Amino acid sequence: MEPKKIVLNVNGIEVIYNHVILVLKGVSLQVPDGRIVAILGGNGAGKTTTLRAVSNLLKGERGAVTKGSIELRGERIENLSPADLVERGVVQVMEGRHCFAHLTIEENLLTGAYTRKSKAEVAANLDKVYTYFPRLKMRRGSQAAYTSGGEQQMCAIGRALMASPNIVLLDEPSMGLAPQIVDEVFGIVKDLNTKERVTFLLAEQNTNMALQYSDYGYIMESGRVVMDGPAAELANNEDVKEFYLGVGGGERKSFRDVKSYKRRKRWLA
Repeated sequence: MEPKKIVLNVNGIEVIYNHVILVLKGVSLQVPDGRIVAILGGNGAGKTTTLRAVSNLLKGERGAVTKGSIELRGERIENLSPADLVERGVVQVMEGRHCFAHLTIEENLLTGAYTRKSKAEVAANLDKVYTYFPRLKMRRGSQAAYTSGGEQQMCAIGRALMASPNIVLLDEPSMGLAPQIVDEVFGIVKDLNTKERVTFLLAEQNTNMALQYSDYGYIMESGRVVMDGPAAELANNEDVKEFYLGVGGGERKSFRDVKSYKRRKRWLA
């Protein structure tokens, strides 16, 4: 990856919660401009913590980046506030969507534009969101509480786009959604990336789906990156097939069934 094309550069960060619990152990990754990069792994791997380290949402959970650095287009950002980061174009879509239940879909979308000063720009962004998410246009006057999980996920992504972001951090976009809705959401993410050049860093347990739509992937385990590479290469890797896609290696087995020391030996050999 050429440095001049890197939007986000995470360099060997460690994250500690409550001053004692080491969660991330030297995580490094890069996100090139205009690409979709996936962070993959099971529960507890450190995916969400990595995203929250980038968006600096750790303080609410008594967490902190204690080593390493995070750069946005070459500028150190790990000590900036979440509000400052949004103004610089770093926007996170939280796991679980977190739409404002009592607001309409359109009101939810407009909350994402609070940093934008131009009414014309806000209106243009809203039209663009409705172009990519026609379901939201149909439900624009409905309270978010009375929309489906898929519509709320679309609303959360659309709300992020209202801020005209440089990079969208997308946490577990498939969680709790029916397979056909997951396909629709990932398809829209790919369209936004291809047509609007929106850069995405997504954390996802659905490895198969994430690798279909991503350009590059990082596999995490126990707070470390244990493998990375182009998405197509990871999808064809025998270890990834065996432990994450449920194919290869003969008998289907869960990655959790293998002793951690044996896993690390296999990954890092």
